[in-house]
Amino acid sequence: MSKRATHQNASKPKASLYEEITAHIVADLEAGIFPWARPWGTGGASQAFALPRNAATGKSYSGINVLILWGRLFECSFASGRWLTFRQASSFGGTVRKGEHGVTVCYADRFIPKSGRGEASRADQVQGEADGAAIPFLRRYTVFNVDQCDGLPDHCLAAAPALPEREIVPQAEALAAATRADIRIGGATAFYSPSDDAVHVPPQPAFFEQINYYRTLFHELGHWTGHQSRLNRELSGAFGSELYANEELVAELAAAFVCAALSIKPTVRHADYLGSWLNVLRDDNRAIFRAASKASKAADLLLAFAGGSATADISTDVEAAP
Repeated sequence: MSKRATHQNASKPKASLYEEITAHIVADLEAGIFPWARPWGTGGASQAFALPRNAATGKSYSGINVLILWGRLFECSFASGRWLTFRQASSFGGTVRKGEHGVTVCYADRFIPKSGRGEASRADQVQGEADGAAIPFLRRYTVFNVDQCDGLPDHCLAAAPALPEREIVPQAEALAAATRADIRIGGATAFYSPSDDAVHVPPQPAFFEQINYYRTLFHELGHWTGHQSRLNRELSGAFGSELYANEELVAELAAAFVCAALSIKPTVRHADYLGSWLNVLRDDNRAIFRAASKASKAADLLLAFAGGSATADISTDVEAAP
């Protein structure tokens, strides 16, 4: 790097906390991350989407801090929505584990500039308050989730209440079992891992509406059908790419077809991909035909394990259509 470039970087003003946090939120939205739109929670249905709280004071966070902490909660799959500073953890005899990274939250307030001391200063402050001359300021501080700490007392941890009973849909359970897929239930994320050919879904009671467990499960099983040993679809698309968007659309439609066949009302479980789907469809007027064809094949493969078919009477093989 040249001396001139170094000087320019040194003289470049540091982004304000407002700009920094806004840029982070915008980047998340542009990446399709909408933590408030997920159909499940992280700590059981009763705690699932509660406001994040400070573990030391018990007070709820508010404003932009809610979005910041919700985002980190889902990003790291923490089981608790309780946070505290390093100093607060130490004050309770606890420690933040070595190597753990905190998240920046902010504290907003106002102050009245003082022009002097004593009674005169107090008069200025009163006048400032009367004139509305208080100056807003934003201060940052770092908090850690209680899952990142050791040695905290029980009242800081506030274990989640017991999960409610599952709401079983027998035909959906039977189909999932019949596939003999490696379905791993737990954690706070739903995904299919091609490398170990495994489907991951949160436990059913963690979903705000338990029926969404099945909609999500069949979405991930839709991806599972694309494995090279089954329908051999291209699953290597990077997040945000056209290939990735196409595969998500296939899995979404496959889940809708399977759910309809099982008398489960289909819904869009991944609405956060809507923008990328629209881009694909606008760029290629045949994309929806190819996606529907692949989705029908995926649904038929799944339903065949239980002796059924989603689209047996409909010809949808239009992938080679001119």
